[in-house]
Amino acid sequence: MTLLTFIVPVRHQDNARDWDLLRTNLAQTVRSISNQTNGDWRGLVVANQGADLPDLPDGFDVVRVDFPPNDMHEMGAASLDEVYEAFRADKGRRVLMGMLAAPDSRYFMIVDDDDFVSSRIVQHVADDPEANGWTIERGYIWDDGGKILLEYDGFDRVCGTSLIVRADLYGVPDRFEDASLDWIKSMLGSHVRIADILAERGTPLAALPFPGAVYRVAHKGSHSQAPSLLVKYFLSREAMKRPRRLLRNLGRLRLIGQAQEREFFGKAA
Repeated sequence: MTLLTFIVPVRHQDNARDWDLLRTNLAQTVRSISNQTNGDWRGLVVANQGADLPDLPDGFDVVRVDFPPNDMHEMGAASLDEVYEAFRADKGRRVLMGMLAAPDSRYFMIVDDDDFVSSRIVQHVADDPEANGWTIERGYIWDDGGKILLEYDGFDRVCGTSLIVRADLYGVPDRFEDASLDWIKSMLGSHVRIADILAERGTPLAALPFPGAVYRVAHKGSHSQAPSLLVKYFLSREAMKRPRRLLRNLGRLRLIGQAQEREFFGKAA
C-alpha cells in the first residue's frame, strides 16, 4: 500500500492558453512534490492522450484519458455558475481516473498543475496514519517568478491544493461508470465542498499545523486568472477598506530564502 498519492489533473490541451507555459509550470509542480522527506508516496499526472508532458521525476506515472475539451473552460456567453460547474465536472472526472489507478493508496492529495507543496506533507501523514485527513488552512500566495511570499490564513478557501483526505472517505466506486456527476463535482472537482461534507458525516478534517502549499498567481495560464498578490491584497478597493487586514498582510510578507526554496520549490541549497 502507498501512504499518499498526489494526483495532478491536467486540462485538455485544447483548453490551455499556452501549453508550453503549462508544461513548464507542471515540471516545477512535480519537482516540488517529489521533494518529500518521506518516500512513501506516489504521483499521478492525469492528462489526455497526445498531451506533450515534461519529463517526470521518479515516483510519477501518467494516467492517459480521452475526455473531450471542456467547451465552457472560458467564460464566453455562459454564466459564471455554468463555467464553474463545467470546470468541476472536467477536473473531477480526471481526478477520479487518477484515484481508480491507485486503489491501494491510503490517502489522496489533489494538486493543481501550477502549485507547490511542502516537502513535509508525507512525513506528517506518516506520523498520524489513522487520521481522517487535513485541510491546509495556512499556506503561501506567490506571484509567478517573484521573490516574496504572502502567508495566508484561509488558504483552503482560495486554492485547490489544500486537502489531504483518507481514501476510504471519498467512497470511490469500483468503476468510473458507477460515479454520479453530482458526486464527481462535489467530492473531486471542488475543493470548497468536501471539508463540510466530511464534517457533516462525522469525519472532520484537521488543520495541517504548518503552511502546506504555495498558490501561484498572476500567470497567464491560470484558469482562475487570480490577480497578483500586490493588486488583490494591498491595492484593491477591498484591501483599502480594511486597514487592519492590510497591515496584517504587510506583516505576513516573507522574502523567499533557502529554507523556502528547499521546502516548496525543490531546489537544493
